[in-house]
Amino acid sequence: MPLPTDDAARKALPIFDGVLMYFPDAIAAVAAVSKAGNDQHNAGEHLHWARGKSMDQMNTAVRHMMDHGSGVTKDTDGQWHLAKAAWRVLAALQLAIEAEAK
Repeated sequence: MPLPTDDAARKALPIFDGVLMYFPDAIAAVAAVSKAGNDQHNAGEHLHWARGKSMDQMNTAVRHMMDHGSGVTKDTDGQWHLAKAAWRVLAALQLAIEAEAK
């Protein structure tokens, strides 16, 4: 689902007001996970999603949610388990949208 090009359709997607400003701390935590993951898996490279390096989005997301649910809120690297789960769910959603668009 790429961003629409029609002005009215674009204005009907409140990405800033309806997502980023609802969850600024959570979005920042997910961005920190993204940066930490890039530093770990793509050291020295520009920030990017190395899609082929870890593709088990749903099981990984659930493991992070289970860690959180058991009372361990942060992973050994200091990142929030829920932020890692959110990153994985966003990755799964992105891939599903892309697959449907084909």
